[in-house]
Amino acid sequence: MEIERKFLVDKVEWEKVEKPSPKKIVQAYILNSPEKTVRARIKGSKGFLTIKGATVGISRNEFEYEIPVEEAEEMIRLFAEKTISKDRYEIKVGNHLWEVDEFHGNLEGLLLAEIELSNENEAFEQPIWATEDVSTDVNYYNSKLIEKC
Repeated sequence: MEIERKFLVDKVEWEKVEKPSPKKIVQAYILNSPEKTVRARIKGSKGFLTIKGATVGISRNEFEYEIPVEEAEEMIRLFAEKTISKDRYEIKVGNHLWEVDEFHGNLEGLLLAEIELSNENEAFEQPIWATEDVSTDVNYYNSKLIEKC
């Protein structure tokens, strides 16, 4: 089960943050519907296949498997019409790991922060650069953002 909160990122505050080197991510959807998605992803030098169910609140079933990067590349080439390209920064804040995605291409300028929780009511420290909570706004799901690519 994936329980995730998602926030817009204040660009001015984000620029002030000391950041680690990002990982480049390219991902595409083999199946993309409101009920389920099947995604191939290349993150750095690794490949992943991810299957997600429908979102209820901020939770959904998720199954993720590491696959050879060459297979992820081929799945994207053979089965996907569009890709999302982004840089991912992983930042520890309090007891949680935040993932901040800086999008490229048609989504250039969009910054989104995500935090995974163990339950929907789990308390967490929200950094100053994480602003508006868009967790339930489908327009900020990667499966929706790809339509703009």
